[in-house]
Amino acid sequence: MKDGQSRPNHLKEMTFFLFCAKVTHKGTGKEGSKMTGMEQTAEDINTLVRFCGKRDLPLLTQAALQEAYGISRADAMVLFGGSILCGGDVLAEAMRNRIAEKYIIVGGAGHTTETLRQKMHAAYPEVDTDGLPEAKVFDSYLENCYGLKADFLECESTNCGNNITFLLRLLEEKHIPYSSIILAQDASMQRRMEAGLRKYAPDVQIISYAVYAASVTAAPEGLVYENEIRGMWDMNQYITLLMGEITRLSDNADGYGPKGKGFIAHVDIPDDVMEAFGRLKERYRGMIRRANPLYASSDTKKAEEP
Repeated sequence: MKDGQSRPNHLKEMTFFLFCAKVTHKGTGKEGSKMTGMEQTAEDINTLVRFCGKRDLPLLTQAALQEAYGISRADAMVLFGGSILCGGDVLAEAMRNRIAEKYIIVGGAGHTTETLRQKMHAAYPEVDTDGLPEAKVFDSYLENCYGLKADFLECESTNCGNNITFLLRLLEEKHIPYSSIILAQDASMQRRMEAGLRKYAPDVQIISYAVYAASVTAAPEGLVYENEIRGMWDMNQYITLLMGEITRLSDNADGYGPKGKGFIAHVDIPDDVMEAFGRLKERYRGMIRRANPLYASSDTKKAEEP
């Protein structure tokens, strides 16, 4: 962090989200009473949140890595530019904790880029975002707010598929070992990012760490977030992203798994996640995010659509 700058308030406490479902009877709340439709919807969203926003560590520390994987540092940590603003803070925390040998930011321009540019510039006018790829936006944020710089930037990828293939190309070109990689992505896309790397580099030790952990609750005014997350999606946009992920993670003719488009490795989707997804589809008809062909790879045999 640069001289004269205080540590941002949102970093004074970094908490770990417990990815375990609440123990409830089907159709009932915590007290055993019947849930309202809005409460059921909130619980269904949280079921998708817990599944998509995978975290393999309680904290990004050397001690946590040592306990879970027997290593004090990973070969590389990668932040993907599809993340919301707090992804930059997660990377900065990891760099201060020295949990990897190399730090990489991946992201050109995709379906979330303009939102990132606008929110970053609104929160930090000193951070130049106009026309910049995601990787440079986050690197500028790191430098302005923390006095840190990533070791490498990948600025050409446009979707989750070539995020991975272009990352692997960079690692090979720069002769960076990558037997272990920490992946940090927006929580909605974290599990798919891991599945993409498993397809192209099945022998790599992948350590997932979604950059935030949201929790949704039913309030008199509608669905709201229980925890404040900087740069968070508006609720409808987040629901759209989550539902789109279940469609993509599915290993069927319409999904991205081996039985479908073949963009990612197989992912087992638990029954409770599919049941929650089914109810959300009924409630939010037409809100499943469709792939934007503008950001599709030029060779879809090698890398996936957005």
